Amino acid sequence: MTASLRTVLAKAGLRVDPDEFLTLVEDAARQLSPADPDPATYFTDAQRTALAEVGLDLSPATGDDADHRARTVAAQAVLRDSALTVADAAGTIGVDTSRVRHRLLARRLSGWKDRGGWRLPAWQFTATGVLAGLETVLAAIDADQPALVIAAFMTTPQPDLRLDGAPATPRQWLLAGGDPGPVAELAAVLGTPA
Repeated sequence: MTASLRTVLAKAGLRVDPDEFLTLVEDAARQLSPADPDPATYFTDAQRTALAEVGLDLSPATGDDADHRARTVAAQAVLRDSALTVADAAGTIGVDTSRVRHRLLARRLSGWKDRGGWRLPAWQFTATGVLAGLETVLAAIDADQPALVIAAFMTTPQPDLRLDGAPATPRQWLLAGGDPGPVAELAAVLGTPA
């Protein structure tokens, strides 16, 4: 398994030892809901009745059901592994580490605290600095949005952002010099029902 995992990690461009990656996956899985939650326990009797009346199945998952958490665990592990430390980010954008922390607190960079230090998702950086228009986009996002949600948004093609006739990710849009306004408008509705 280790050789196969090493190959997959190398193809994905992740520079991490397979055992360390598996530890990241295990940590991410622990942070999610229990493996076999009983969804009915999250609702009152009245809510369960209303949900059942509209056709929702609130029965616990069976052993035959796919684990809905697997994709999230993998995405979170990749996000954590590819994230930069404050020192790495400071070197990338050419500022002191205190400036990076200040930008994090002012929500001009995205990040989260992990194991005693800040981690900054790599998607927000270019080879020479910060992604153009990032501050405008981050200002539009609710402060309570998790880094994984923001990362998924920034790296998922959006039908409203088109480059050469094809949907582009917000990151691609900004890298191509696109106006951050449309990205900010899309980002402002993250976490709201469609």
